[in-house]
Amino acid sequence: MRGASEALESGGTPVDTGLARTFLEIVRCGSFIGAAERLHVTQAAITARIQTLEAQLNCKLFIRNRSGARLTADGEVFAVHANQMVLAWEAAQRDLPLPEGHSDVLHVGGEFSLCSPLILDWVRQLRQQLPSHTVRAEIGETGYLLERVVQGALDAALVYRPEYLPGLQVEELLEEKLIQVCLPGRATPYVYIDWGPNFRRQHDAALPDKTKAPVSFNHGPLGLQYILESGGAGYFRTRVVQGYLDSGVLERVPMAPEFSFPTYLVYSRERDTEVLRTAFGILRQVATSRTNWSQRWDPLL
Repeated sequence: MRGASEALESGGTPVDTGLARTFLEIVRCGSFIGAAERLHVTQAAITARIQTLEAQLNCKLFIRNRSGARLTADGEVFAVHANQMVLAWEAAQRDLPLPEGHSDVLHVGGEFSLCSPLILDWVRQLRQQLPSHTVRAEIGETGYLLERVVQGALDAALVYRPEYLPGLQVEELLEEKLIQVCLPGRATPYVYIDWGPNFRRQHDAALPDKTKAPVSFNHGPLGLQYILESGGAGYFRTRVVQGYLDSGVLERVPMAPEFSFPTYLVYSRERDTEVLRTAFGILRQVATSRTNWSQRWDPLL
């Protein structure tokens, strides 16, 4: 009997995305009954759909018992393909039809703290210099963004903590520092900003007395806004706080250690095209042309 992946690669009957969605709903619910309730159909309809799917793939996907349904080895393999199929179909529905006068779509992504101004400026320049291309920008966490690049749902992503996976190109775009700043005369409390695993290790080794902060955030801009409004000290990217330092709104904390915090561009080596090379060239220009990002967070500066 052929496996699910073998059947998918053999050029046989394409699997309906509706069947794939039904399959994934059973996986989520753990039973045919639960999937039927979630999809508002009868259990017989769910059974018929899975029988059709198993016939198309020429393999058994579930083992049913009194406690529900569990995946077979082939089912485990097909779960990956089913997710990719549904994501691809949803992406096609979003992208098509293309707006009049546009010939293609660029899908870019980035972490939350990079959305303004870096990604915002990049999208603006892409629209100006590649007017025939629609631009789709997506903001998310590192793991999600890298998964989207691997799946082909994103052409490129900007992240702080890349994973070096097969087929991915990882390029350092910006070398930046995290520096400790405070509101003058109001340097307490210490506000811990979680900049990821590497920062946590280095921070805790260098500043063991500050590992238990009374206030913490996992989003830099939110922590910065808290300090601007309520006082305190914390670590932030140099480009974001430079304007506040120049104006005297914030000041650097003396003798506080600095931490390296580069930004990386990640993309698939298999998707190397002239348009993407142009898009990445635009990004590099954007990244080096602006050194002060403070005004993006406070329109008064």
